[in-house]
Amino acid sequence: MVETALAGVRIVLVEPAGALNVGAIARVMKNSALEHLVLVNPQCDPLSKEAQQMAVHAVDILENAVQVATLPEALVDCTRAIATTARDRDIPITLEHPRTALPWLIEQQNTALIFGPEYRGLSNEELKYAQRFVRIPTSDRYPSLNLATSVAICAYELFQRATQSTPTALPSDSDAASLDMLEGYYQQLERVLLDIGYLYPHTAASRMQKFRQVFNRTQLTASEVAMLRGVLSQIQWALQQKTQEKS
Repeated sequence: MVETALAGVRIVLVEPAGALNVGAIARVMKNSALEHLVLVNPQCDPLSKEAQQMAVHAVDILENAVQVATLPEALVDCTRAIATTARDRDIPITLEHPRTALPWLIEQQNTALIFGPEYRGLSNEELKYAQRFVRIPTSDRYPSLNLATSVAICAYELFQRATQSTPTALPSDSDAASLDMLEGYYQQLERVLLDIGYLYPHTAASRMQKFRQVFNRTQLTASEVAMLRGVLSQIQWALQQKTQEKS
């Protein structure tokens, strides 16, 4: 069923500022059989009169929306995340058409589609938490899309894909590492690479972005992340031993 295929997809709004937009998004989510709305540090009241009026018969989505302080919190237990962006970036990311990329989210449970604030979109720092990136094609004359419109277009594409067939997860995905597990690995990797002098503080962010892209493409399993973190822990232990021998 469509509802089953879409049950694991959460719509994540980062710092939404307009109650009318949030209400409209709840409505288009219900139109498209999407149920899980996560609000990261919302700048409006998602249960305000304006939001509920726009939601019409989707007030339950507003009432059940999860509010968190940070984007990593919104992605806890997720194994896949796609971020939306409308701007060219100074970081090397591949922008895909929603119709091409979004079906990837319904091949597995616990996935996320991330949208940025109305006034700026997602920052480079926020984009680093996603594994793939989509941009909705628009006219060059006026490329800016309203937040609720962007969600509606992506929700429609997800719904259409789910109605065509219900994808089956690949066996290798059964032990897929969650995004919070990967984030812990990336942070430990950065500390180790700084300690051994491979990274420098002023270039660490850009270099780590490249490491993230490499590992995100491989779809690491939880056991593989545990193995890699074990290697890093052993390196950290060896560095501490050498430091103690010198002192």
